Amino acid sequence: MLHHVTLVLMVISVLSACGLLPEQSEDTHNWSANKFYTEAKEKLNNGNYEAAIKLFEGLEARYPYGRYAQQAQLETAYAHYKDLEPASAIAAADRFIKLHPNHPNVDYAYYIKGLANYHDNWGIMSFMMRGFLKQDMSERDSKASRESFDNFRELVKRFPDSKYAADSRQRMAHLLNVIAMNEVHVARYYMKRKAYVAAANRAQFAVREYPRTPATEEALYIMAQAYNALGMHDLSDDAERVLKQNFPDSEFLEDIHETENPPWWKIW
Repeated sequence: MLHHVTLVLMVISVLSACGLLPEQSEDTHNWSANKFYTEAKEKLNNGNYEAAIKLFEGLEARYPYGRYAQQAQLETAYAHYKDLEPASAIAAADRFIKLHPNHPNVDYAYYIKGLANYHDNWGIMSFMMRGFLKQDMSERDSKASRESFDNFRELVKRFPDSKYAADSRQRMAHLLNVIAMNEVHVARYYMKRKAYVAAANRAQFAVREYPRTPATEEALYIMAQAYNALGMHDLSDDAERVLKQNFPDSEFLEDIHETENPPWWKIW
C-alpha cells in the first residue's frame, strides 16, 4: 500500500514539474473590481493571456456594470489578439461596439478588429513562423485582408482624429497593395496554365481597381504577355506602352521582348 502511495506522489510531482497539471485557481471571492482589474492587467503585461482573459471575464461576471467591466471587455479583445485568437478577438471587439457604440474608446475596438484580421492573413502557425517562411501576405486568400481594410477604413472614417488613425491609414495602404498583388498572383497562375484570357482579365482588373499600387507594374506586364499570346497585338502594345510610361526602368520591359514568339523564319 505504501508503495502505491509513494508511486502516486512521484507521478504527481513529475506532472507538476512538467506543468501538466492545471494551476490552482486563485481565491477571488472577496476581490474588488479594482483587484480583479489590477491582477488581470499584470498577467496580461506578463504575457499570460489565458489567465488574464479568465480574470477579465470574472471581473465582468462579478461586477457587470461600471468602467471596470467596460475596460475589461476591451482588454479581453486585446488579450485574445495577443494570444493569436483572431476570431475571439473580433467577437469580443464586436460585442464591445454593440454594447457601447458611443464609448470614448470605441475606436480602439475597431482598431483591434483591424489588427486581428490583419494578422489572420497568416493563420496561427504561419503568423508565428512568417519570418522563417518568408511568405508573402498576398499569396494567401485576400478575404481577411479585405475585412481588415474595411475595419481600418471604418475607424478612419468615423474617428479621423483617433490616435489609431495614422497607423490605420498606413496599414490600409499596405493592405491595398496586398489585395492587388493577390489578383496578380492569380493572373500569374493563369499564365502558367496558359489560360491567357483569364490571365488578361485578372491583370486588367488589378490595374483598373488598384491603379496606384506597386502591383500595377507586374499586372501590365502580364496583360502585355497574355494579349501577345492571344494574338491581340494592339492590346499587347497598349499595355506595354502604359508600362513604359509609368515604369520606364521596369525589368519587365526586357522580359516582354525576350519571351515574345520568335519570327516564323527563325529556326535556331
